[in-house]
Amino acid sequence: MIEKLISFSLRNRYLVITIASGLFIWGWFSIQRNPVDAIPDLSENQVIVSTEWMGRSPQLIEDQVTYPLVSNFQGIPKIKNIRGTSMFGMSFVYIVFDDNVDLYWARTRVFERLNYAQRLLPQGVTPSLGPDGTGVGHVFWYTLDAKKMPLGDQRALQDWYIKFALQTVPGVSEVASFGGFEKQYQLIVDPVKLQYYNVSLMDVMNKVRANNNDVGGRKFEMSDMSYIIRGLGYVKSIADLQSIAVGNYNGIPVRVKDVASVQMGGDLRLGIVDQNGTGEVVGGIVVMRYGENADQVIKAVKIKMADVQKGLPDGVTFKTAYDRSTLIEATLKTIKGKLLEEIIMVCLVVLIFLFHWRSALSIIIQLPITIAISFILLDAFGLSSNLMSLTGIALAIGVVVDNGIIMSENSYRNLSVWQNKPEDEHK
Repeated sequence: MIEKLISFSLRNRYLVITIASGLFIWGWFSIQRNPVDAIPDLSENQVIVSTEWMGRSPQLIEDQVTYPLVSNFQGIPKIKNIRGTSMFGMSFVYIVFDDNVDLYWARTRVFERLNYAQRLLPQGVTPSLGPDGTGVGHVFWYTLDAKKMPLGDQRALQDWYIKFALQTVPGVSEVASFGGFEKQYQLIVDPVKLQYYNVSLMDVMNKVRANNNDVGGRKFEMSDMSYIIRGLGYVKSIADLQSIAVGNYNGIPVRVKDVASVQMGGDLRLGIVDQNGTGEVVGGIVVMRYGENADQVIKAVKIKMADVQKGLPDGVTFKTAYDRSTLIEATLKTIKGKLLEEIIMVCLVVLIFLFHWRSALSIIIQLPITIAISFILLDAFGLSSNLMSLTGIALAIGVVVDNGIIMSENSYRNLSVWQNKPEDEHK
């Protein structure tokens, strides 16, 4: 079989050159298209379902949220494993699929089952899917350098302006905010006043919830004019909250300000974010979508941050906390340098030992073609160009030329034997 293949290649040299050139061009385009990262993403093919039910104990979360969800997800096809974690006020369910399952197909199946599992959960508890990224997808961290701005205002700026802008970058799955204070209206209720006005705490909660809403009316015609009537009830200030009626005392409305004090405060925090011991900071984590090109995503995020910077208040700037592109560039530079060194050394060794440039060229030309074909396979299997894959190519450089050297030496030996035969035997 090998002899026939060699004979066919020798008789059809132009066809072999055409195929090799086509593979090299295909490999070149695969190199341009192949995702670039510093490290391979070896995380499991999983979908995360998170559920928030604040104020409940881990045991209650386990019994009423985690267990019903885990039991329901067991019927999804192509599942390898399901893990559930319950903590104070939070539940996480990790559905691990087979490695050959498409991630977005898996997310669709989980989402379909969530619609059915919703009826098994307590009222007001809504599970949600996690981002379509992995732990390796944390490619860029940034903080806000705003010494004169309060932490609450920094967090509001991050949550309502910067985060939404960066999430529009192609390849970004999520921008997770951290640090600072999440602003909220806080009602500090006086139990003595509640008892005096005969108003329960549940009445206060229900009235505040009901009044923080817009309501629709209908069209009203008067003097050949049509008016659309609607009620505007969204709370926009502390004064709006204070004026909400929560009860009735001897025909006089009892308002929130009569039974409670209203203030602007921060949500409950379980920790703080400090940068290099200089104080608290606010920032965000850019999570890359699974399978994207990390290097391109980071570059696109930096371009978007430059545009967002124009709309920030005076004195507020971005400060990079973690940038994987530095590691990616250093990795690629090192691997490219080693590849080039190995190719040059192999070429020199082949030229010195064979001492015949045509034979050496037939061997050396295998190197770029083989590397190009390697990237075709990387692209076909969805693997990125990273430290592991490129190092494997570098280690195989010496092996690539072995067969060419052996074939050349064997050809020399056969030619030598043939030339040393008597002339009558040549026929």
